[in-house]
Amino acid sequence: MKFLTQTLSKLDFGKIIFLSTLCTTAVFAQDVPDVPVEPEMFKGDIAWMMTATLLVTFMAVPGLALFYGGLVRTKNMLSMLMQVTTVFSLIVVLWAIYGYSLALTEGNPIFGGLSQLFLAGTSADATAGTFTDGIVLPETIFIAFQSTFAGLTCALIVGSMAERAKFAGVLIFAIIWFTFSYLPICHMVWGPGGYLLDKGALDFAGGTVVHINSGIAGLVAAYVLGKRIGYGKEAMPPHSLPMTLIGAAILWIGWFGFNAGSNLEANSGATLPFANTLFATCAAILAWTVGESFTKGKPSMLGAASGMISGLVAITPACGSVGIMGAIIIGAIAGFVCLWACTRLKSLLGADESLDVFGIHGVGGILGAILTGVFTAPSLGGTGGSDFNIGSQVFIQLEAVIITVVISAVVAFIALKVADLLIGIRVSEDDEREGLDVTSHSEQAYTSH
Repeated sequence: MKFLTQTLSKLDFGKIIFLSTLCTTAVFAQDVPDVPVEPEMFKGDIAWMMTATLLVTFMAVPGLALFYGGLVRTKNMLSMLMQVTTVFSLIVVLWAIYGYSLALTEGNPIFGGLSQLFLAGTSADATAGTFTDGIVLPETIFIAFQSTFAGLTCALIVGSMAERAKFAGVLIFAIIWFTFSYLPICHMVWGPGGYLLDKGALDFAGGTVVHINSGIAGLVAAYVLGKRIGYGKEAMPPHSLPMTLIGAAILWIGWFGFNAGSNLEANSGATLPFANTLFATCAAILAWTVGESFTKGKPSMLGAASGMISGLVAITPACGSVGIMGAIIIGAIAGFVCLWACTRLKSLLGADESLDVFGIHGVGGILGAILTGVFTAPSLGGTGGSDFNIGSQVFIQLEAVIITVVISAVVAFIALKVADLLIGIRVSEDDEREGLDVTSHSEQAYTSH
């Protein structure tokens, strides 16, 4: 007994425990096979993406419809509401038929594949990936969310054709432009194997895909359709600025789903785009108001609403990668630059770009895409890595801008010409003078009894 006690007292129990643990681990490591980690799905993410999809739909109808409707003359208000609502609906359906497959499935660097035409293979159990490894969403909500982006983008363009375009001609244009401009640019920027995605282009929520794309198409449409009768000679003031502000405010609210929803998860990553959507927009409103005070002598409510949209547009590509101070600077610059684009540049271009789709979405989108390459730098408060290089990233952003401008312009021109050949793109002079509400839809927005 004494011998046993002396022997135990000389042993190092720490070593004994370590060796025992090591041996036990080795034994179990041989007995237990590797088990692949199952993808996880969280109720919070699903609820957030359903909410974000609802918010983006809210942006289009009634947000964009009211924003545009208030800007046109009384006799054309319902035509704007109808065009926005119907184009949005048409593109959402086409997205399900072939858009999703061509934009966001495996294919080549420009287009996706045909594997999910008519949403083939999409079941209640199908999943879509997120930005976090091992975290997935139901594919159905991912498809629905992305469809609202496509629908809104095409609906934006009708603002450049306001008060003079045939309803059926607008729909034909939308189908062609969606197929050959929106889908390839969407795939190149966001789709698996997309050319610009692989190049490292940054576009968190649609600076190129949505805003530059639609803005350039709008400018081309304004040139092809020509000026409204009496443009530059007759007063064409907005018929309801309160309605325009209501529409702009709804757009702002919906834009939180647009930007923060692009994070695809209800985690801390969604808070930065959410905050930037607030701060950049406020900065742009103030900048436009100050700029208008100096250039016109007085600030206007229409200017404040326009500044609101310009800030939202400019921050969209950058919202997930720049800091709040960077977002404020981007918003402020956008307010001043888009004010210039909607006044001086618009005059230089000479186009009747009715509702400033190019001046705000085109110019604001280009500005935001380029500044994303600057303010993503960690030295300026962005989320870029330690090897982030502003010069290299700005060059990549410029390449994305140029590709988007060229594709959108060429496709828009062809689409407008095809629509004109098939059915005519512009209404008759008599119909335009009477107003499209009555001549195209047999309705009146306001009646007196």
